[in-house]
Amino acid sequence: METLPKSERLSGRSAVSALMSKGRWGFSGGLKYCYLRNEPSDGANRIMVSVPKRFFKRAVKRNLLKRRMREAYRTQKSMLGPSSIDILFLYNSKEVNDFQTIKDEVSVILKNISDER
Repeated sequence: METLPKSERLSGRSAVSALMSKGRWGFSGGLKYCYLRNEPSDGANRIMVSVPKRFFKRAVKRNLLKRRMREAYRTQKSMLGPSSIDILFLYNSKEVNDFQTIKDEVSVILKNISDER
């Protein structure tokens, strides 16, 4: 069973700002993503999930979409392998997509990131 422990969540102002400034950006369906490969490749992959308040005013919907994106990543994180990559998933659609749609988009993103080695 795969889990998503705290060590695999991106946090900290310096790590997030480095990802935003030095990372590579891309789009896939209703998701925008940014990733950055880190120097020591022994570390775990870390993710950050964001749903803008301008699209969904209610926190209930934002939290639902964040849970769906984290779960989609958690079930497919083995696609990246043991590398040290920081990833930001940014929900960029005005509709609330179902889990399968989000899972397919996350799968495309992870495939794109793993292919660019």
